[in-house]
Amino acid sequence: MKLFSPAKLNLFFRVLKKRDDGFHEIATLMQAISLGDTLYFEESQEDRLTCTGVKIPTDKTNFIHRARTLFREKTGFQRPIAIHVEKKIPVEGGFGGGSGNIATTLWALNQISGQGIDEETLRSWAGELSSDAPFFFSSGTAYSTGRGEKVFSLPPLEEKSLYLAKPLGGLSTPLVYRHCKPNVNDINPEKLLGDAMAGTLEGINDLEFAAFALRPDLWELKEGLINLGFKTATMTGSGTGFYCLGPVEEPSLPGIQFWKTSYISRDKEWYIEL
Repeated sequence: MKLFSPAKLNLFFRVLKKRDDGFHEIATLMQAISLGDTLYFEESQEDRLTCTGVKIPTDKTNFIHRARTLFREKTGFQRPIAIHVEKKIPVEGGFGGGSGNIATTLWALNQISGQGIDEETLRSWAGELSSDAPFFFSSGTAYSTGRGEKVFSLPPLEEKSLYLAKPLGGLSTPLVYRHCKPNVNDINPEKLLGDAMAGTLEGINDLEFAAFALRPDLWELKEGLINLGFKTATMTGSGTGFYCLGPVEEPSLPGIQFWKTSYISRDKEWYIEL
């Protein structure tokens, strides 16, 4: 079985408050994009996990490995499965590559095993490993609240010219949250959804302030992207990647990697590889 595992963007990201469980209450508009990994699954003599492309660990810390283990614990499915990932999504960018791999792996193993687990259950299991992972069981465009696990699918957004930009290195998500100051205003999540669909929140990420304090070069990058002619240059998730909207072709900045991409939607099987 061959499946596409897309990256995601946070088109806006609001941090509403610190919760009693230590997590933060958020509200975000999430979108799947055509940059993604490709995962291959086949029955084998033993469990294996291999990777080509972007270098990632393939030991027990890998999200694919953890998702396979979780599926076995939940279902009792024990047949050995070899998994290979062609990794294209950059790590530590806020693009959700590992979270997408979790959802893709759970979906694939459900098909291979014939367990017939409903997607609401798979979504719940995914949320045990990552707050972003449940999003990938959505339509590809979704409004997420809670710590990110409450996902509401939305109609597809209008297509736009879009680039991703990322400097070298990343940031620790827990560290960014520790430096983040939740929005002190009384924000109504339902109103946020209406504003999001009206396009009035595009370009807002409450984690930028903390990330820029930890890495001032990210503020310089944002300024550089705007100076190139992008109308919007906004960090996605906890960084260090940005999504850039505007009439710019073949952008270039020293030390910055760019990808041209587009919004995608999920079909009834999984995601279509573009």
